[in-house]
Amino acid sequence: MQAIADKRLSIGVAIVAVMVTSVWVGWNHRAVTAKKATWDDVVAEAANGGYRLISTDALWGHYKEKTQNLLIVDTRQEWEYRTGHIKGAASFPMEPTRWSRWRARRALEELLGTDKKRFIVFY
Repeated sequence: MQAIADKRLSIGVAIVAVMVTSVWVGWNHRAVTAKKATWDDVVAEAANGGYRLISTDALWGHYKEKTQNLLIVDTRQEWEYRTGHIKGAASFPMEPTRWSRWRARRALEELLGTDKKRFIVFY
């Protein structure tokens, strides 16, 4: 009788483990609909991060003048960069997840360099 009870317990634990794993995998791989950003969201994010926003006309002015400390970073995926980008822009694909950004932080630090007064534009 004890052997049957032990088997039932083992089966029950296995079923619970499979169910918990299934729920966890389903939750972590669910489709997430990105919130559509508004201009107010962009302004708030820039203010929170201590960034300045510039217009495309202002960027064009810096670009035409070949501003010495201008660094333009294309954050789209590599295939998007290859289909067309601003001449001279550095490709640095940014994934939307925190883990991906954390993994890429050292490479980004290298790309940006140590000049804290550098004029950097991300697009």
